[in-house]
Amino acid sequence: MPSSVMSTSKRRGGDHSSPAAVSTVGLRKSYGDKTVLDGIDLRIPTGSVFALLGPNGAGKTTAVKILSTLITADGGQAQVAGHDIATDPQAVRAAIGVTGQFSAVDGLITGEENMLLMADLHHLSKREGRRVTAELLERFDLTEAAKKPASTYSGGMKRRLDIAMTLVGNPRIIFLDEPTTGLDPRSRHNMWGIIRELVADGVTVFLTTQYLDEADELADRIAVLNDGVIAAEGTADELKRLIPGGHVRLRFTDPAAYRSAASALRDVTRDDEALALQIPSAGGSQRELRVILDRLDAAGIEADELTVHTPDLDDVFFALTGSTVPVQSAQSAQSARSSESDPSDPSDPSDQPKETVR
Repeated sequence: MPSSVMSTSKRRGGDHSSPAAVSTVGLRKSYGDKTVLDGIDLRIPTGSVFALLGPNGAGKTTAVKILSTLITADGGQAQVAGHDIATDPQAVRAAIGVTGQFSAVDGLITGEENMLLMADLHHLSKREGRRVTAELLERFDLTEAAKKPASTYSGGMKRRLDIAMTLVGNPRIIFLDEPTTGLDPRSRHNMWGIIRELVADGVTVFLTTQYLDEADELADRIAVLNDGVIAAEGTADELKRLIPGGHVRLRFTDPAAYRSAASALRDVTRDDEALALQIPSAGGSQRELRVILDRLDAAGIEADELTVHTPDLDDVFFALTGSTVPVQSAQSAQSARSSESDPSDPSDPSDQPKETVR
């Protein structure tokens, strides 16, 4: 399990009281007798990155399609950019951009021609279209390749062009459906930089991904979708605290201090060779750490190193999407520690997008 040294830093965009860019209440969708979304509630603050995780076929793409007005919901309500998706879909479309799992780039024409085509679809004048195209090609480091057929682009270049095309209409909310699938590590990290720049400009990003490290790295809040419901929702740290296995590790260089600490603390696991003690923890809360440090201080002992270990998002994902593991939302876990559900691994035959709304 990974370790993290204590830090007082907070993710940006963590103010859950800021205006909602996307909100849903009881959103439902079925295909025949298969329920894909079974009443999901979401609230995504403006100017943040929200990541929706889930196993293949969990309904992530279905949620994106509904919120981007590509398909209609069977029940519930949703607002995007302050507009109801059912009664004002045109206003929703004017405020959003969507990049699907499969590139919308036309390989038969150049990158620049792809951009100009998108400018025409947004009814920009020729002058404005060329200005916006030039700016975005430069921003996404595609100027040198602009005159080349898009079919000659690498996977990372096509993905950058795809997002550049999405930005032609200056959307304030962008849906990125598994944007880094198939990219090499360098291209993935470049894409992360692009997403951070978008959020720095005030754009809200709704991200679906199969890469848990990606959600951990980028998202202000994360929801795990499983069996048609939100199995858990919260910050990455909140979700990690739901899973058992966290502990605090103390390391000493003085053998005497190590033995004294082992006697002063409760429920410790000793590592005599490393002079390290491991104390079970629910996630390294301030209260837990204060108790440990107070006991050491009372005994006149000072540890040379204190590290908080928490389960990672892989542990969270497997626990929440297993067939027999009860789960609870991060918010309810903090307040009541009592709300549980029993998710299973569903299959959504519709979860393969074929179209993209810009």
